[in-house]
Amino acid sequence: MNADTPMIEFGEVSKQFAKTLAVDSLNLTIPKGEFFGFLGPNGAGKTTTIKMITGLAKPTNGKVLINGIDVQEEPERAKSIIGYIPDSPYIYDKLTGREFLNLVGGLYNMPKEHVESRIEWLFELFGVDGWGDDFAGEYSHGMRQKIVMASALLHDPELIVIDEPMVGLDPQAQRLAKDILLKLVERGKTIFMSTHTLSVAAELCSRIGLISHGKLIEKLGGTSAESLERRILEITGGERTVFFPDE
Repeated sequence: MNADTPMIEFGEVSKQFAKTLAVDSLNLTIPKGEFFGFLGPNGAGKTTTIKMITGLAKPTNGKVLINGIDVQEEPERAKSIIGYIPDSPYIYDKLTGREFLNLVGGLYNMPKEHVESRIEWLFELFGVDGWGDDFAGEYSHGMRQKIVMASALLHDPELIVIDEPMVGLDPQAQRLAKDILLKLVERGKTIFMSTHTLSVAAELCSRIGLISHGKLIEKLGGTSAESLERRILEITGGERTVFFPDE
């Protein structure tokens, strides 16, 4: 990998769904080794942007490059260096966590012995504690989230893309997830994270992009959760007055 090549490049990227312009002329460059937060209100274009990074959606205009690789022209090559953690962790109920990870390893053409050693390490890292060999149909949401996070790290990707990583995790698991993500960046990995949890973004991200109505409004350096909340409220039109019929 060329160290000077950005990990993510959006060049005038737009995505149109029927009459809705979900992402509007997005220009964004994220260098290797950055923890980038992507924030905005519901419907702002965050998930659509993530889907274009991961190759799940095709831009209407423009190009998305991952380490210089065009996601649309060379999807398998681009996806080989991406780990994706969606907001809704899906695992086949009839598979155990271990079987699911073995399936993922096969999709990445990983040698079986390498997959097995990575699974043992990931089980220990995430504190799976024996339930990894139970069927996923018996898992809680938090247990599913841990297995999906493990699956995203299985092939040692250079870029980890995350949509709401803390959903369904208890405080202890949230702390563990934060520490793992910070350690990954420390080891040179790049993280692109979308979240509504402003305290998480403020704590973890070295830079934050604010998006509204499909447009990137601004990019911020390290800032507090309070400052982020104030700026997002400014972007979205401020606070709503709370009232009840008997007032």
